[in-house]
Amino acid sequence: MMGRYILRHNMRFLPIVLIHLFWFSNLRGQASDSSLKISRLTGDFYVYTTFNLYRGARIPANGLYLVTRDGVVMIDSPWDTTQFQPLLDSIKARHHADVVLCIATHFHEDRTAGLEYYRRQSIKTYTSAKTDQLSKESGKKRAEFLFYKDTVFNVGQYSFQTYFPGQGHTSDNIVIWFAKEKILYGGCLVKTVNDTDLGYTADGNLKAYASTIRNLQQKCQSPKFVIPGHGEIEGPEALRHTLEMAMQNEKK
Repeated sequence: MMGRYILRHNMRFLPIVLIHLFWFSNLRGQASDSSLKISRLTGDFYVYTTFNLYRGARIPANGLYLVTRDGVVMIDSPWDTTQFQPLLDSIKARHHADVVLCIATHFHEDRTAGLEYYRRQSIKTYTSAKTDQLSKESGKKRAEFLFYKDTVFNVGQYSFQTYFPGQGHTSDNIVIWFAKEKILYGGCLVKTVNDTDLGYTADGNLKAYASTIRNLQQKCQSPKFVIPGHGEIEGPEALRHTLEMAMQNEKK
């Protein structure tokens, strides 16, 4: 009788113990992942987010990686320099694959900061020639390889294209278009529907911004996913909203 009573008594508290263990485990997971977040977009596509301080605020910056049978393709590098290796480690642990290629979409540090580090890890790093020029002039990290025009990359079973739609956020901003999958990596050129302005444009061209977005809409039609440089993943509405803000700036 006493043994059964102890068992029943302990079973009453088991759910409470499990709840606390789950809460503690979840809290530890959040703490360890607070500087690097990875979420599956669709299929072999993953969005990773790191953070940095800008004007006193902690700002998220998005990047993308794609798992192919010939290795992982990374679009842009982490903004947080402490996350260069943790991102590689996370990809290796999750997918049992190495990053083989990294492309930065413009010369700002939230895109290029990890280029030199990844080059030292024998990862092929690429930017446009214009981005390389601006990186050199401003003392930013530079890629090992350059492309001089819109370029199609074929890695494993996937194909994607770099596209320069015109000046906007910067004079060198490119996007990455996965035509078959209808995935547009817009980077910092594209804003979310929650954004109330075009953000930092000191290195950009406000007069050309609207025309650039129209070019982008024409080239990359009906995207299922649009990944901005900062903020939530959206669809074609992100392009429409960015265009509206750009047109408003033209009127000022």
